[in-house]
Amino acid sequence: MLHQKKIIVVMPAYNASKTLEMTFNEIPLDVVDEVILVDDASRDDTAAKAQELGIHTIIHGENRGYGGNQKTCYAEALSKGADVVIMVHPDYQYSPRLITAMASMVVSGHYDVVLASRILGGQALKGGMPVYKYIANRFLTLAENLALGVKLSEYHTGYRAFSRRVIETLPLEANSDDFVFDNEMLAQTVYFGFQIGEISCPTKYFEDASSINFRRSVTYGFGVLTTSLKFLLQKWGIAKSPLFAEKS
Repeated sequence: MLHQKKIIVVMPAYNASKTLEMTFNEIPLDVVDEVILVDDASRDDTAAKAQELGIHTIIHGENRGYGGNQKTCYAEALSKGADVVIMVHPDYQYSPRLITAMASMVVSGHYDVVLASRILGGQALKGGMPVYKYIANRFLTLAENLALGVKLSEYHTGYRAFSRRVIETLPLEANSDDFVFDNEMLAQTVYFGFQIGEISCPTKYFEDASSINFRRSVTYGFGVLTTSLKFLLQKWGIAKSPLFAEKS
């Protein structure tokens, strides 16, 4: 706990057995009250490994996609009384040692959402980010900053902290079950007026770290631009999207 706030880490997992233990071993359990892993019908022994480590594990009987996995993660975290929820990928691409700092930023009340940015600090390429992904990241981030009217260093990190109020407010069930879920969630965060902070985070790209291929990256990129367009049309009152509808 931090300042009497319950901190829960969620890990959306798919074929992460080789890197899960390294990730888990760096989670600051003196601050984190519980770790939840949702296994999205992995083809390896991710779930067994998680249970061996004592992680609360939920297993999807069939693959629901990255976004569908996160929906389960957040619902389970709320059901367990989380005040702050931090998503960490179990592929060891991001440093779990930053969890305390990210949770502190949310608990402080200054920020509702905190993103661990690979771009701040200028180490993304040195960490192994493919050049084409770096270029796409910069282009999409520029387009989104212009559309959403904010100034973030990147929108595409998979390492995020949320206050309970954010997760309870956003209509997450309207979001995609695919990778663009992450981007839709940030567009919703901006639309509903929540404050976003960032922290610099080193990143590691290596063989066992998860990464979508070029074809899926292109699909994701078009999804990001579509989300920005939906945001603008909603803001201008031209067309309404379920992404920005208040929960009843």
